Amino acid sequence: MAALGRAGRGWARSQPCALALAAALAVCAFYYLGGGGETFSSATRRLRATPPAPAHRHPQRGGGGEAVAAGGRDLHLLLMFTKAERSPALRGKAQAALRSLLRHGRLGGGDALHLHLVTEGASRDIGLGLLRDLLRGAAFRHQVIVHDVNELTEKLFPIVEAMQKHFSAGSGTYYSDAIFFLSVAMHRIMPKEITQIIQVDLDLKYKTNIRDLFDEFDNFPEGAVIGIAREMQPVYRHTFWQYRRENPQTKVGGPPPDGLPGFNSGVLLLNLEAMRQSKLYNQLLEPTMVQKLTEKYHFKGHLGDQDFFTMVGMEHPELFHVLDCTWNRQLCTWWRDHGYSDVFDQYFQCEGEVKIYHGNCNTPIPED
Repeated sequence: MAALGRAGRGWARSQPCALALAAALAVCAFYYLGGGGETFSSATRRLRATPPAPAHRHPQRGGGGEAVAAGGRDLHLLLMFTKAERSPALRGKAQAALRSLLRHGRLGGGDALHLHLVTEGASRDIGLGLLRDLLRGAAFRHQVIVHDVNELTEKLFPIVEAMQKHFSAGSGTYYSDAIFFLSVAMHRIMPKEITQIIQVDLDLKYKTNIRDLFDEFDNFPEGAVIGIAREMQPVYRHTFWQYRRENPQTKVGGPPPDGLPGFNSGVLLLNLEAMRQSKLYNQLLEPTMVQKLTEKYHFKGHLGDQDFFTMVGMEHPELFHVLDCTWNRQLCTWWRDHGYSDVFDQYFQCEGEVKIYHGNCNTPIPED
């Protein structure tokens, strides 16, 4: 996950009990009545949530008030929302991202958007309040499923512990860092009924229909399990410096279209069923394989899942469907001013109408 993914309750204790009870009842009302009868599941242990009830009839923008047809598609979208009570900036970015997503969202008849919120503590209340306000009046069926970050970490840690030392900041393995590898092992955590899911950062701005991004799953070549866009800075030119010095003709870390610049995990399409079925992908999660590849490429990163996918992509590009840069138009220019100005534009260029802006490293996103 890119910069943002790595980047309360106390007030209630000072309020009268009646106020606290009213707030609790309001949240419960949102769970079961908000958005026209949608249901909610509030913990990872209840992932097998009941299907969302039909929404009330909502007039589509531009006219039309037909009821949503049955037999649509379940669209699963996952967001990480933690430590929000400490960060007004994070709350603002989340609000802007979700508002743009819903503004452009046009689902097909019978489609349902399942928003998976990975969160904890006070952030949970903030996130649910944000979604309650934004989803009010949504013209499509929707469901919010809340995952407790501590429960997910407990499941993730045994799977990703060995790789953390290679792809995390610092030299140790920290239990809390496991959540930054959620996408790597999500196929082992989500129920088998969920076959595809998209994981996104919060520092995004959507310029097109999210439904079109789900259609990208149909473009996966045989053997691919993950859809992901190229990194648009020379991050991995820098990270792979030793391997590049020892292999001067390599494409590793080189700019597109012929080079292999690595990946950016701000927008991730995870074909969970393909990940479960791929013998190769699951072998690559084993500690011995991770160690073998990090030694081969002299790799030491700090960007979690993004580093893992990048390293694996150098060895097995067939596991990845490369998204067009317009699906993850990264805006950060940090590396242009830190030693790579001569080659920066070769990585940063992106032609075509932008579908999703990514304001990584706190870069402002263009206004409409």
